[in-house]
Amino acid sequence: MAGSPTARRRRLSIELKKLRETNAFTCAQVGQALDWSGSKVNRMETGSGRVQPSDIDALCRFYDTTDELREFLKSLAREAKIRGWWQVHGAGVPEWFNIYIGLEQDASTFRQYQCEVIPGLMQTEAYTCELHRTGAHMSAEDIDRAVRVRMERQAMLSRADAPDAWFVVNEGSLRNVIGSRALMREQLERVLESAELPSVTLQILPFDSGTYPATGTFTMLGFPAPEDPDLVYRDGITDAVYLEGEHHVREYTKAFDGLRAAALSPQRSVQLIKSVLKEYAS
Repeated sequence: MAGSPTARRRRLSIELKKLRETNAFTCAQVGQALDWSGSKVNRMETGSGRVQPSDIDALCRFYDTTDELREFLKSLAREAKIRGWWQVHGAGVPEWFNIYIGLEQDASTFRQYQCEVIPGLMQTEAYTCELHRTGAHMSAEDIDRAVRVRMERQAMLSRADAPDAWFVVNEGSLRNVIGSRALMREQLERVLESAELPSVTLQILPFDSGTYPATGTFTMLGFPAPEDPDLVYRDGITDAVYLEGEHHVREYTKAFDGLRAAALSPQRSVQLIKSVLKEYAS
């Protein structure tokens, strides 16, 4: 079973939608039969509403499921209510990003293209602080919370069950001076340390790579259970987009493969990072 509350909620939504479609009902038909609104059924299947164990009982009676499936779905509903470790930080983590962290914690594969800044999972505390002070309208307390969450998220790369993580990073991220040259020296040293982790593959997309198939930062997450489909995540200043359809995942996978092909090898990427690091030291 998926590990984080967010992943459990997602699995529950998937299973409920699968049950309805297998029985060839619409959301409106299910709602009418159970004296609910069709929108309530839809919210259950999209993860946008809480699902109570009593709701599961009603649905399973209607669909005539086995006792084992009913208990499995009820356990998902109960465990989806558990708060994740990152949720204790309140306003330091926006609600739309809470969802992403929960999914990230359960991922078995992680693919990210970063075109403007150092990937969050490789950032130093000082670098992260500078980004939040400059780009976010947050109180000092909330910035501190947001930074702590990002630092704690980085532990996923060194876990015994760390996801297979592959990063493609634009050269501009290395050369864009955030804070100061001294801060950037420390940051690039951290990037080199991260690149040595067994779970991590890092490639730099150099300025002279020519055209490449991407128009902005994106992350792809894959999950250990075949029932949990891969997804693409893109965020903005105030919200995020989650793309789960096969078409989206296929096209972003092609784009990421193109970025990997255009980028330097991991070995040459390390050499480039070291050369930029020397420039900051001069």
